Amino acid sequence: MELNDIIKPENLVYGKPRLMNDNPMHYCPGCSHGVVHKLIAEVVDEMGMEDKTIGISPVGCAVFAYNYIDIDWIEAAHGRAPAIATAVKRLNPSKMVFTYQGDGDLAAIGTAETIHAANRGENIVIIFINNAIYGMTGGQMAPTTLEGMKTSTCPYGRNVELNGFPLKISNLLAQLEGTCLVTRQSVQTPAAVRKAKKALRLAFENSMNKKGTSVVEFVSTCSSGWKMSPEKANKWMEENMFPFYPLGDLKNV
Repeated sequence: MELNDIIKPENLVYGKPRLMNDNPMHYCPGCSHGVVHKLIAEVVDEMGMEDKTIGISPVGCAVFAYNYIDIDWIEAAHGRAPAIATAVKRLNPSKMVFTYQGDGDLAAIGTAETIHAANRGENIVIIFINNAIYGMTGGQMAPTTLEGMKTSTCPYGRNVELNGFPLKISNLLAQLEGTCLVTRQSVQTPAAVRKAKKALRLAFENSMNKKGTSVVEFVSTCSSGWKMSPEKANKWMEENMFPFYPLGDLKNV
């Protein structure tokens, strides 16, 4: 067998997802966004929904998601992705619609849109990247920043007397009647990636089966914002983020 035959996609044990474009990603080394993008591309492809999927990407590190996953995308104003997704899904009920949001977008400026869309039980998927910091705009404190965690706007660590407590937004969403699935996942190990992919598949299936709103939170790293190497960021996440944001299903109806 010639080398050119060996490297053909059909002969590879593991290759780039078919729906991932060849554009170089702008994400920092070690960023969780790239892995989550890969999982979305794989799930949409395996479901045969590439021509029926619409992603809603607002302001944040993933604002250029349309460059990487070959599906239809709509750009939304900061925090407004669930409102846009509501309109898209109601006007096109046969489409598979999801939002892709960071913690500042979903749990700060977009809190109202997130809660009310989920409370209405819109048949959409909300993908939530929680790295506890504003990664795109300079590493400021986010609603999900841990107590004592240092950021550019709380350089001595988050003080709950001054800044309030970290917001467990997924716990709040799990209490709403309109949500059918609220789960926390991560992508720092192969085992975690496999679990995360199953959660995404279930969420997308729920949306097409009209079960209500599914929320998939990814507890993630931000090596640049945390000022750590990717390896140290993963370890810090496991030791500090996971105890406060434990992985697993918060709600699965």
